[in-house]
Amino acid sequence: MTLKDRLNNDDQFAKSIGAQLTEVREGYAVAQLTITPRHLNGAGVCQGGVIYTLADLAFAAVANSHGILSLGISNNITFIRSAQLGETIKAECTEQVNHHRLPYCDIKITNLQGETLAIMTGLGYRMKKEFNFDELM
Repeated sequence: MTLKDRLNNDDQFAKSIGAQLTEVREGYAVAQLTITPRHLNGAGVCQGGVIYTLADLAFAAVANSHGILSLGISNNITFIRSAQLGETIKAECTEQVNHHRLPYCDIKITNLQGETLAIMTGLGYRMKKEFNFDELM
């Protein structure tokens, strides 16, 4: 099984909101989803937790792309613009530091027109346990 398939199938929460990894390389990943009525908050725009979950899925792929179980320990997200009903949004995660214990990533969340919706940083913790997959994609 690929890392992409493993996370798309096993991350039940991300799966339940429609978030899917579309690209995974060592140190890089993209996840996306389309905003539907179930994603809207009381103000009629995409709930921030949806955007965070999308970014966290991309972060999980990057942090685990080296085959060592890695869990997020600190994430910081800044919302720039609201996502609207019908928009497809994507989270692009790039590893900045491939530390043996504390990987660090930048995640940019945009719509398909390239407008920035949010920016997130992710710090992970690498466990002393393998995270097995056959290949990345």
